[in-house]
Amino acid sequence: MAESWANTPRVTQFDEADVTALMALRKKYAAAYEQKGARLTLTSFALKVVVDVLKKHPIFNASLDEVAREIVFKQYYHIGIAVDTDAGLIVPVIRDADRKSLLDLSVELETLAAKARERKVSAEELRGGTFTISNQGGIGSGPFTPIVNKPEVALLGLGRGAMKAVVRDNKIEPRLMLPIGLSYDHRVIDGGAAARFTVDLVQGFENFKDDDVKI
Repeated sequence: MAESWANTPRVTQFDEADVTALMALRKKYAAAYEQKGARLTLTSFALKVVVDVLKKHPIFNASLDEVAREIVFKQYYHIGIAVDTDAGLIVPVIRDADRKSLLDLSVELETLAAKARERKVSAEELRGGTFTISNQGGIGSGPFTPIVNKPEVALLGLGRGAMKAVVRDNKIEPRLMLPIGLSYDHRVIDGGAAARFTVDLVQGFENFKDDDVKI
C-alpha cells in the first residue's frame, strides 16, 4: 500500500447509483438464496456489474509492467474482495467471476470472507487479482478514496447507501443512492476512460432485471 501510494499517480472518480430497485430485488430473493446457502448482498451484485463493465473497458482489467513499460491486458476476470478482519484488511480473490452465476458468486463470496476472517484463507486465494472491490457500506462509511491494489490499475470503493430526495420525471422522490469511488492509475487510464467506465457502472447497478437474480 505504501508503494502504491508513493509511486502510483492515483485519481478517484466519484458518482452515485440509484439502487432502490436493486435492493427491492435483493429483498425479494434473499430467502431463496439463503435456502441455497448464500447471502445475497450488494457486493454480490457489484461482482456481476463490475465484470460486465470490465468486458466493455478492458484497460481496467489490466496491469502495468513497469520494467518492460508495457500494459498487460488480462483475458480473465479474477476479482479481489476487500474483507475487514481483526487482523486487518485481507483481499481474497474470486477467480473467473465472469463464468459464475449470481448464486455462485454469492456462495463463494460468503465462503471466502469467512475464511479470511478466520485466518484460514490460503496464499493462493490471495493472488492473481485483476480488479478489486472494497465495500464499506456495511460499516456505515460514506464515499472514500481507495488505494489502487498494485499491480492492478483500478479499484472500486462502495460506501453506505442513503435515502435522498431525487428528481425523477419532474417529481421529487425518495431514492436509495449508493456512493461509488473509482480509483485508478493515471499512467494507464485517463479521465475520459474513467468517466465512461463510471457511467456504465451506474447503469449496471440501476438496470438489474428480475431474470438476472431469480434462481
